[in-house]
Amino acid sequence: MLGLIGPNGAGKSSLLKIIAGIVEPSAGELLVNGHALRRLPGLERARSIAYLAQAGTAHWPITVARVVALGRLPHLGSWRNASAEDLRVIEAALRRTDLLELSERPFPTLSGGEKARVLLARALAVEPNTLLADEPVAALDLSHQLEVMDLLRQHCNEGGAVLVVLHDLRLAAHYCDRLHLLYQGRTLATGTPASVINDVNLAQAYGVSIRRAGGSLADAFALTWSKIGHSAP
Repeated sequence: MLGLIGPNGAGKSSLLKIIAGIVEPSAGELLVNGHALRRLPGLERARSIAYLAQAGTAHWPITVARVVALGRLPHLGSWRNASAEDLRVIEAALRRTDLLELSERPFPTLSGGEKARVLLARALAVEPNTLLADEPVAALDLSHQLEVMDLLRQHCNEGGAVLVVLHDLRLAAHYCDRLHLLYQGRTLATGTPASVINDVNLAQAYGVSIRRAGGSLADAFALTWSKIGHSAP
C-alpha cells in the first residue's frame, strides 16, 4: 500500500486522477507495468484500475445496490446482463463494507460516512488489480476508518495494490508500506513511513514538529505533533 500525503493543494488528488486516466498530465508520460497508460484500451484500464472518489463528489439518484453494481460494468461488455457470478461479487462487496441492510436505500439519503462505504464497495466490485482511493476515510467515524483501512490492507494482502490519499499521518504510518510526500506539486520525500515522517520533512511540508512514542514509529497511533513555535497539547 502506497500512501500519498501532503498539505492541501500539494497535488495528491490531481496525481490520483492522472493515474486513473481522468485528467491528462501537462507533461511527461505515465507508465503502468511498463506500458503508456494513454495507450491502454479503455476496457482493460477499467477492469484493472478502480478509482474511489471522495464521497462528496457522487450524487447518483439510485439505490445503494445499483451504485455498487456499477463496479461490474467493465466486466459485462455489450448487452450482457449480470451473471450469477456478478451478483455474488456485488453481494460480497456489500457484505464486506457492512452495507447489506442499506442495499435498497437511495444513495442521496445516506450520510457522508455511509456514502464513502458505498463508493468503496463499488470499487471492490470491480475486482481491480490496483485500487486508487482519494481520502476514503475523510467522512468516517473512527471505527469505520479502521474498517475501511483494513479492507484496503486486505486487498493488498490478496495480491492487489492500493494507492491512497490520506491526511491522517497516524493511519498512513500504521497501514502503508510506503509513503509519498508531496509539497507544492513536487515530491518532497518517498520511502518507508519511518524515513518519510520526520521533523525535517514535516516542518517543510506542514510547519509542524513531530513526537514519537518511544522515539520510533513502532506505535504509529501514539504520534503527536504541534505547530512549530507552539507546545504540544
